[in-house]
Amino acid sequence: MTTKFDWKKVGEFWLEEAEEALEVADNLYEKGHYSYSLFFGHLAIEKYLKSLYVMVKNEQAPLIHHLERLADAVNVAMSPEQRESLIRISTFNIEARYPDLKRSFRSKCTPEFTREEMTKIKEIAKWLKSIQKS
Repeated sequence: MTTKFDWKKVGEFWLEEAEEALEVADNLYEKGHYSYSLFFGHLAIEKYLKSLYVMVKNEQAPLIHHLERLADAVNVAMSPEQRESLIRISTFNIEARYPDLKRSFRSKCTPEFTREEMTKIKEIAKWLKSIQKS
């Protein structure tokens, strides 16, 4: 007897993970860990997209971290500004994870820069959650 796999449950798992990652990003910002705040912001958006992917496609999300590619894989309609945000947010994954010798990304992550980027991350998160509800 074959059991039907509960893709909705998997999608809800990714959604819960996304919410937690966004909360961690806020906590890291409050503690002054700005580059890691943006890294977790990226993780949150990645997980929102993976939740959407699973719920739309009824299959496991691909093991990729590039946000624009994930959005395209689900055929998410997006504005040029949203696409650009996804591309920019994707860089936080690499730059925070693999700092260069000069730590240029970390030095760029001032409180103001990080606050602005976290605002954009939260706008993208809100947009992606609205898609899931529709």
